[in-house]
Amino acid sequence: MNQRDLAEIKRRLNPEKRNPSLIRGCYVDHVGNLITTFELSVATLYEQENEKYMTLFKKVLSGQLEQTLIPVAFPTEEMDQSGASGAYADLTRVRDTALQDEEAANALFERLIAGLRAEHPDMQSVSDAQTADNWLILLMHDTLDVRRRGADGEIDYDNSDRSFSYILCAICPVKRAKATLCYDPSDSIFHGLDSQWQAGSPVLGFLFPLFEDGAADINTVLLYSKDSNDAHEAFLEAAFHVMAVMPPAEQTIQFQTVLAQSLGSECSLDLVQEMHEAVSGMIAEQQKDKEAEPVMLSKKDVSRVLLDNGVSQEKAEAFENGFDAAFGAGAVLPAVNIVTPKQFKVDLPSVSIKVDPEHKDLLETRVIDGQSYLLIPIDGDISVNGQPVFI
Repeated sequence: MNQRDLAEIKRRLNPEKRNPSLIRGCYVDHVGNLITTFELSVATLYEQENEKYMTLFKKVLSGQLEQTLIPVAFPTEEMDQSGASGAYADLTRVRDTALQDEEAANALFERLIAGLRAEHPDMQSVSDAQTADNWLILLMHDTLDVRRRGADGEIDYDNSDRSFSYILCAICPVKRAKATLCYDPSDSIFHGLDSQWQAGSPVLGFLFPLFEDGAADINTVLLYSKDSNDAHEAFLEAAFHVMAVMPPAEQTIQFQTVLAQSLGSECSLDLVQEMHEAVSGMIAEQQKDKEAEPVMLSKKDVSRVLLDNGVSQEKAEAFENGFDAAFGAGAVLPAVNIVTPKQFKVDLPSVSIKVDPEHKDLLETRVIDGQSYLLIPIDGDISVNGQPVFI
């Protein structure tokens, strides 16, 4: 999936167009007990209400692919000959019936509630329970006409040769707002307003199926996680019986560990600078093209960069073996989880130095009188905590 595909779906959620026709909701307490279910015809919603619902759904498609938006595939063994496991069948049935089948929608709600119960076990104390969030689960269905593209890449808005039917889910924490005084213009007095339960921005959600180059990848869910470090393992296992993908932050740490352990003394500042520049360049090229998929790197891709920058064949092979052990044979990693293009930071035990990635070549290591130093040339004015100083 690419940025163009995401943008195309997000345009469908423009509240003024009212493209989705039906929203179904499920409201549960902090331990997953059902409070109520409801359905809303989008056509009958007040403008402000519709805008708020569409904002929640849009949030599920926000962030960066492979970081807050992670494709999660149903494993082959979960599929029977008809192409569906239990979880898969429920998702497919809800999509194929365009949310009109209440029984199918409730079956999916039950799965999602089971996921929330697994991820948020019962509170251990009364005070925990009193401050815990309730949960609002929202589902919507829509069908997107996929427009043809000419040989020049331009969209033909007058013709469509296929459609993409999908469901979007937003799971939002519902918090109790504090009681307050509110002004009542009818009698020009402030009155006490009891505490209300208010839905917040989604922390979790998904798109099913994945939208890939104008077609449906029916074996994959696009998972949204507000916290990119939270893989929602318990939720995915309980709700869909699928394995979570290693979180981006953990991928970064594992990669850095493999690189350091396999290269040893060859993992120098110069090498890391060169790798940062090479991978950042790949990402920059991909981001110029909204139709390009996120850059994914295999062990061979990284090994090639290492060899091009002077790493020995022996150390490159050691890296490849370590990569397989950490991520599995045949694994690929998103380039954005290997380097952060806009950040170059050097950490020492007592000092941290942030450098503009475009000027990271200013950093130099040197041994003087047997002591290793990190040198930074002074180029321009210097300030300390905003205070100009002179050297």
